[in-house]
Amino acid sequence: MGIAGLMDGLRTLGVRLALSYLDRNPDKNIPRILDLLIKCGDNEHVAPKARAVRAMLDDPNNNWYRLIRSLWTDIDTGVRRTLFTNAVINAAVVGLRRQASARTKYGCNVPWAILMDPTSACNLRCVGCWAADYGTKLNMSLDTLESIITQGKELGIYFYIYSGGEPLVRKRDIIRLCEAHPDCVFLAFTNGTLIDDEFANEMLRVKNFVPAISIEGYEGETDSRRGAGTYQAVINAMQLLRDRKLPFGVSCCYTSRNTEVIGSEKFVDDVIARGAKFAWFFTYMPVGVNAAPELIARPDQREYMYRQIRAFRQTKPIFTMDFWNDGEYSGGCIAGGRRYLHINANGDVEPCAFIHYSDSSIYDKTLLEALKSPLFMEYHRQQPFNCNHLRPCPLLDNPGVLAEMVETAGARSTDLENPENVRDLTAKCTPAAERWAPVAQRLWDAAHLGNGAATTDDEAPARAS
Repeated sequence: MGIAGLMDGLRTLGVRLALSYLDRNPDKNIPRILDLLIKCGDNEHVAPKARAVRAMLDDPNNNWYRLIRSLWTDIDTGVRRTLFTNAVINAAVVGLRRQASARTKYGCNVPWAILMDPTSACNLRCVGCWAADYGTKLNMSLDTLESIITQGKELGIYFYIYSGGEPLVRKRDIIRLCEAHPDCVFLAFTNGTLIDDEFANEMLRVKNFVPAISIEGYEGETDSRRGAGTYQAVINAMQLLRDRKLPFGVSCCYTSRNTEVIGSEKFVDDVIARGAKFAWFFTYMPVGVNAAPELIARPDQREYMYRQIRAFRQTKPIFTMDFWNDGEYSGGCIAGGRRYLHINANGDVEPCAFIHYSDSSIYDKTLLEALKSPLFMEYHRQQPFNCNHLRPCPLLDNPGVLAEMVETAGARSTDLENPENVRDLTAKCTPAAERWAPVAQRLWDAAHLGNGAATTDDEAPARAS
């Protein structure tokens, strides 16, 4: 065992001992662990974060205190320990070091997570969804999914996310992969309608699978986009999971039609009451020839979500993420392997779930070879795409940047039935990008002016060297 491996082992032992200590009496021992980190931790990174969390926990009414405490009261002990171990030890301690080493060694992006589609099949037909365009159902074999995970772990990737289609069409294979890789965290974006007693019991058995259930708002909003009866099926699934003390979150797509509902305090309070521990927000992207550009959120709606989600982080016991507006915290776009990539059900390795262009197939290249492909290296070379990280996306926020990368790399559309010219796709997004730019500039300057971080429109898009 090398020095790095020895240090990983010591850190792993330390985390395991800490988790065991916390379980004995979380109310008393969480503050004690934080006090130790403040005293002994790195003054640049660890100690300041520990102080911030410690300050929150001094107030039992603080939203973060209530969320953290709920992980002991609401979540099965075995599930909590497994997820903490896999997320903290494997994905953070061991994984981040391996990823950093691989980035240096190979000179390319190496992601923290891999998003992949076991199938393009779906039991619903949601308005504006590209999955509804697939006439021929595509599936990656269990061996292929297994190979992707095995290759990923060699690069330090221990976090795997499923999408589709509806990934739970393949729920038996998903459970088999959880069994085969008990050291990984698995999450699925799912419509929730296929979660039943049997599958919930399997989740409780394997302990390393977490669903993010899609919901468009209340019954009217959800059923109008996803079909009659969907909302009630989702609520039933949440109750099944809550009864078994299984963690879950929600995935919310905000559009021009439902933003004010999804972003409301009432809605967030409702999903918290139903047991959700996290909420992942996405804005609608007009991907696919038959997409509906009129569903793109207006600039005032995107600003509304920007403000609401930041307010929720100060008041609500739920972990909220905004895939676009949180570019402020991630340093811009996370796609192209910088933090994640997408592999569709046909095996095409894509930079992002919303960027359906590729120059690599997982059947022809290894995962590492795909990361070093021309398209992914264009992402690596050009990220961040804008100095204003509230405009992170090369498609939705920076007109022409995606088209330039796709054409330079010689990538192709991965839509098998209706290949979409990248210039046509860009044209659908350009009006929204132009309307958002001044709003994003105002928000960015308000948050960063005086900190040396303000930008001007003529600085964008900015290329990373």
